[in-house]
Amino acid sequence: MKIPMQHLAHARSGDKGNTSNIAIFAYAPDFYPLLKSQLTAERFKAHYGGAIKGEVLRYEVDNLNALNFVCHGALGGGVSRSLCLDNYGKALSAAILGFEIEVPDALRDQLRGQDLLAE
Repeated sequence: MKIPMQHLAHARSGDKGNTSNIAIFAYAPDFYPLLKSQLTAERFKAHYGGAIKGEVLRYEVDNLNALNFVCHGALGGGVSRSLCLDNYGKALSAAILGFEIEVPDALRDQLRGQDLLAE
């Protein structure tokens, strides 16, 4: 089943200048291989439909079951230069939680917010 990532991971973010840093943490170790294989740097960038202008680098943090994305050219020139308030790191990290991940039915019981998923 394909479901929004918010049911198997959470995100944290930070920004500096025109670069956003977004980390994705799996809620359970069983989810991490799914994130690692499906959430590539290319798919991450494509999810934002052109809002990220520069390179996206992905770093795997296996011992934390986390992926860290460094997004260059993601903040419209930076917080103090942009008139586009929605492009700050926190908005970008919230938006990636809508990225759809293919999850095997056997892991359904580990998902957060299962009651929100349509049968």
